[in-house]
Amino acid sequence: MPRPAFRLPSWLPVDGYILALLGTVGLAALLPARGAVATAADGASTGAVALLFFLYGARLSTREAMDGLRHWRLHLTTLLCTFALFPVLGLAARVLVPYVLPPALYTGLLFLCLVPSTVQSSIAFTSIARGNVAAAICAGSFSSLVGIVLTPLLAGLVLHGDGGGFSAHSLVSIVCQLLLPFLAGQFLRRWVGGFLTRHKKVLGYVDRGSILLVVYAAFSTGMVAGIWHQVSPLRLLCLLGVEAVLLAVMLTLTSYGSKKLGFPRADRIAITFAGSKKSLAAGLPMASVLFGAQAGLAVLPLMLFHQMQLMVCAVLAKRYAARAGEADETPAPASGDGGRAAGAPAGDGPGRDTVRGAV
Repeated sequence: MPRPAFRLPSWLPVDGYILALLGTVGLAALLPARGAVATAADGASTGAVALLFFLYGARLSTREAMDGLRHWRLHLTTLLCTFALFPVLGLAARVLVPYVLPPALYTGLLFLCLVPSTVQSSIAFTSIARGNVAAAICAGSFSSLVGIVLTPLLAGLVLHGDGGGFSAHSLVSIVCQLLLPFLAGQFLRRWVGGFLTRHKKVLGYVDRGSILLVVYAAFSTGMVAGIWHQVSPLRLLCLLGVEAVLLAVMLTLTSYGSKKLGFPRADRIAITFAGSKKSLAAGLPMASVLFGAQAGLAVLPLMLFHQMQLMVCAVLAKRYAARAGEADETPAPASGDGGRAAGAPAGDGPGRDTVRGAV
């Protein structure tokens, strides 16, 4: 009998896109862009960032965003987790410098605490856990929209002494590379929205390819500048430990905090996943604008945190789904509503989809 093919455990979602990012980092380490090639790579990276935010603007439905305002308590809770609790924890981690984290890695950790929440993976995990998917869509979209303005503002407040933040040049760059393309996408959405929907899969490759280009340009600049001599394997292990604690704290606060605030189970699931996660897709382009030559090292904590949150949240989502399944199988008392137990979901809910590749 032939032996079954090797498969990774279902609870360990090794993101293929993360592997591509790591491969891009390796390419930049071995063959960094120099001279005219570096100039061309920087120009292409700038154009890629503008394209990314144009596509973000063109895809975000203004009607859906306005409809989501009716659930303002949930969205406000998610935004406070993303742009208040996370930054507070990041600032508290300053006590780890320089004994646990070097200043450069701490800057990246603090920047990670300022970027918006994810959209795709928050929706995927909420769906698997049988939570409020519509709320997750709106919460992630609002976070991305608010983050275009709020992340650079927060960076100007907390990173001014850590190698990033606002300057006249960065302000102009943010407006030109992020805000104007986003607004142009929103304005042209009625004409290009159908095209984007029909070619969503192909444009997904454009999204990810653009981010890979941004990563290559940023890490190439870091290699040429020699900033990687600041980081040792032990420091990277310390960073992973700090990020594990950060993720555990945020998952605990969002889960139990939303319960204390009186949200129903489905909404608590959406808050837990949308409020505890950070967007790699939004953070990388912002870092390239805010940090310049230091962007390579600044985004390393975000890249590591992104993969960690995928792995941990996949396990958590399946546990939520299992508990929901147990509740559905519990015999219901006789009643006039057809015997369905009070509080049980009205339908079977979304299937347990895989989340490999969610950004």
